[in-house]
Amino acid sequence: MTKKEKFLSVMHNEKPLKWMGYGFDAFTPTMFHCIIDPISIWDILFIQGENVLDNWGVNHRFLPGDPGIIPMVTEENQVIKDITHWQDYVTFPEIPKDLDWAATQAQIDEVDRDNELVMIPTFRGLFERAHCLMTFENTLEAMYEEPEAMYELFGAYADWKLKVAKELCDNLDFDVIHSHDDLGSKNATFFSLEKFRELLKPHYKRLYDYYHERGKLVQHHCDCYAEPFAPEWADLGVEMWQGVLPSNNIPAIQKATGGRILLMGGLDQGLIDQADVSEEQVRAEVRRAIDEYAPGGCFLPCVGSLECLNAWVTPVVIDECNKYGAEWLAKQSA
Repeated sequence: MTKKEKFLSVMHNEKPLKWMGYGFDAFTPTMFHCIIDPISIWDILFIQGENVLDNWGVNHRFLPGDPGIIPMVTEENQVIKDITHWQDYVTFPEIPKDLDWAATQAQIDEVDRDNELVMIPTFRGLFERAHCLMTFENTLEAMYEEPEAMYELFGAYADWKLKVAKELCDNLDFDVIHSHDDLGSKNATFFSLEKFRELLKPHYKRLYDYYHERGKLVQHHCDCYAEPFAPEWADLGVEMWQGVLPSNNIPAIQKATGGRILLMGGLDQGLIDQADVSEEQVRAEVRRAIDEYAPGGCFLPCVGSLECLNAWVTPVVIDECNKYGAEWLAKQSA
């Protein structure tokens, strides 16, 4: 079997299990396992510096050592001043017509498609975009105090994301969309399951239905506690939840979803992604995750945030996932 076939076999929860190894082993060996598209660069990834305004009027910071691009939103600079009149404040940027799609497709053309999956990212999910346009606190308050206005805002943004989806699918030949929307902290969701169902799920259904109609697999990135939402993603047909932390009850999720969604993660990145961690500690955490979660099926170990901040850790994780994963699998048939 090719690496791609092995990955898809695990994703489909086929029995007997034919492979256990690093979750992204069958994806292109690029940074973040994605091929970066022109819209991601134009919309977000151009940001470098202390105070940078994006196309939405949101202030960001991205300096060396930062874990990512950080929205620096305050009461004074937030775009939406009054959620009940959000239409007066939000201008949806026009996607440029002169983006260089050919260069990205040329990268894709170099991929061994029989052996590897091509994944394209789409950043700033529905909730993340809202808390860029307002302070985090105001966003959460609005979801409970002004749900109708928030539903409209999420819906309008989903309409814009659908335009992005059409551009991606029309211009690039890819297999997986990596949809990024963090909905919790390490130990709790930011809002209730009821609010997810009421305000977010209907719009994610429209968005993910479109990608499925265009023949794409959906990988929802959420490297946090999001256990209550896993069955909802499975209902939406999401093929992969990437970033599932061990603070989630992963065996309980496996039972609740019944093999309908591949859980990618399981490693305690806060434990192993440290400058003073030992190689043996990293390898021990990989072995723990495989021992605890692989028996439940539809699981592959990987780093929650796609890459470790301490760069040397990632290759150790990959090596141990593949090495110990093969050992673990051999024991199952012994």
